[in-house]
Amino acid sequence: MRITIESRLRQSLSATHVEIIDESHLHAGHPGAKSGGGHYRAIIVSEQFAGLSRIRAQQLVYAALGDWMGKEIHALSMQTFTLEAWLASDARPR
Repeated sequence: MRITIESRLRQSLSATHVEIIDESHLHAGHPGAKSGGGHYRAIIVSEQFAGLSRIRAQQLVYAALGDWMGKEIHALSMQTFTLEAWLASDARPR
């Protein structure tokens, strides 16, 4: 599922970098895990986020994954960046 999420985000958002971390194992026993939906953390770099608030950028991500949210994806935490912001951030590998 991690690779499928990454592919959809790259395509839908013209993302230049997508990193998906499956954290489902950290939520074993959590009520949401019973439905089979995964828990993921994402770093997404796209110029489509330029000029947007953090909330609006996250709404674009949720829209791209829309039919999976609440089903295959139970929870998604994310960081969204433009390329310039990502290059200046601590989120990218050094």
